[in-house]
Amino acid sequence: MKLKNLYSVALCAVAFSLPLTSCNDWLDLKPKNEQVLADYWQSKEDVEAVVASGYYYMRQSVPSLLVWGELRSGNFYNFGTGTDASKMQDFDMTQSNSLAKYTTLYQVILMANSVLEYAPKVQKKDDTYYSAMLNSHLCEAYFQRAWAYSILVKNWKEVPLITWAYVTDDADFKVAKSSESEIIAQIKADCEAALATGAAKGTYEEDWETKCRATKWALYALMADICLWNHEFDECILYADKIIEATDAMRPAFIKNMNNWYDIFYPGLSNESIFELYWSYSDEGKNNNFASLFPAVGIISGSTSGNLNFTKYLHSLVTEETAAVLSNYPDLASGTVGRIGRMYLATYYCSSISATSTMVSVSSPALWKYRGTDVADVGSPRTSTNNDANFILYRVADIMLMKAEALVMKGQSSWKSAIELVNQIRVRAGLSEYVDLTSATADAEIEALDQLTLLNEVISQRNMEFIGEGHRWYDLLRMARYDSKFAPEGTVEDSEGQTYEAYKTQGFGDDEFEYKKLVINTIAEANETASPALLQTALQNSWAWYLPLPEADITASSGVLKQNPYYKNN
Repeated sequence: MKLKNLYSVALCAVAFSLPLTSCNDWLDLKPKNEQVLADYWQSKEDVEAVVASGYYYMRQSVPSLLVWGELRSGNFYNFGTGTDASKMQDFDMTQSNSLAKYTTLYQVILMANSVLEYAPKVQKKDDTYYSAMLNSHLCEAYFQRAWAYSILVKNWKEVPLITWAYVTDDADFKVAKSSESEIIAQIKADCEAALATGAAKGTYEEDWETKCRATKWALYALMADICLWNHEFDECILYADKIIEATDAMRPAFIKNMNNWYDIFYPGLSNESIFELYWSYSDEGKNNNFASLFPAVGIISGSTSGNLNFTKYLHSLVTEETAAVLSNYPDLASGTVGRIGRMYLATYYCSSISATSTMVSVSSPALWKYRGTDVADVGSPRTSTNNDANFILYRVADIMLMKAEALVMKGQSSWKSAIELVNQIRVRAGLSEYVDLTSATADAEIEALDQLTLLNEVISQRNMEFIGEGHRWYDLLRMARYDSKFAPEGTVEDSEGQTYEAYKTQGFGDDEFEYKKLVINTIAEANETASPALLQTALQNSWAWYLPLPEADITASSGVLKQNPYYKNN
């Protein structure tokens, strides 16, 4: 059997079935480089194996998720010169850049497609494959496919939309791009189909499964996410509230106590978690070593240590927040207080903090989320046996800030509700409330705000809350997309005869480029390696905000797959 060169290396799949009765079985299942043929599907264990394979490929995508979500944002940078990573952070990529590959995401999609096509047929062969289990597997496959396309659409905007299983070498692998609107419609349809099965669980038998397999909470989170991306604010709020206002005994819940915040990252599987990708050294005998993607000591310049280094810009934000927290909790400066929210040693650790009545200095801050076991053990980071941090895709704080953003964009009548959510995030972090809503002047303070200022506060809180979690770039891109003329020309819709006007997103602000300007200025200020003038020029073309399609796929498609127009001459 011959594998063809195609966009996703589509046919890397599970070859053997395996009854999955424990976490160890699940983690040990590794896909083989063989097709999932039609005659493979004989039992419920075969279906379970392919579902597990989808999660396996989701785990394999994490290094890319971190690089895509952080490197262009101005928070982190790579010291290399002329490397693929440095070219990404400087918006100087070509279609041959090794970081512009989506293979693993399409492997997730094609595992899901296989389950959706063949799992229903297994019932005729396996009398013990009951409808409840079938529907549960279908629910997970819908989630996996929808999630993978949500990452693709945010990074490439337009990609091939493949919703069928590849099972023979005769399949046509030359698939054109679909428009962003078509892909988003498919994401929403998949989430709705998963919920419609009635099999979207709130919990599984094992705690790790509840947080690491698709649940109704994960589906609500994904729907809130993609609706916010698509400017469907009422829908975003609707799905966010299904999590925030849930009353189920085992629902995901915001951790209000700042002293418990670090539990999100160690040991993981916290109450706040909605969906995370799971690793266990004790079960697998190896670690994921995410910490190696970040330097062990925060270095501002002059080193090649680590792939993702704090920029001076992020260092300044950390220092500013440290000063704000120390003004509320001065004992932290002497180390007499242990834990406090995302602050001191939680999101980052540093070689020293010095504070006077007029100045706070933070030395060499570095990311601690994937490295520590507590906030008080700087001298004792995780060893090889516990350097297996989970990677969180969604947690409740994320959903709260999604809802806050949607409320901001709905207009001033919703701003008080948005500020209530922002205040909860700030207070847990050790900060003062953005607006004291119990104050007699609260209404006047809200009245004096403008949309861009309040939106910037929401995005800023997301930045500090999710440092190193792969969110920052998408937050900036989403913010820029609020301008009415952000949508680039030369889209799939244009080639199909639709006009540019038909494709524009809803715009906000008096200046049609108000949001885009703010984001470009932020990126230009933060970037360590490219001149602000070059970045200002490059980012005026909105297609530069997206990645190039892989060169090999363009070639293999014989002209069917069209390149992102910004990279056609690169």
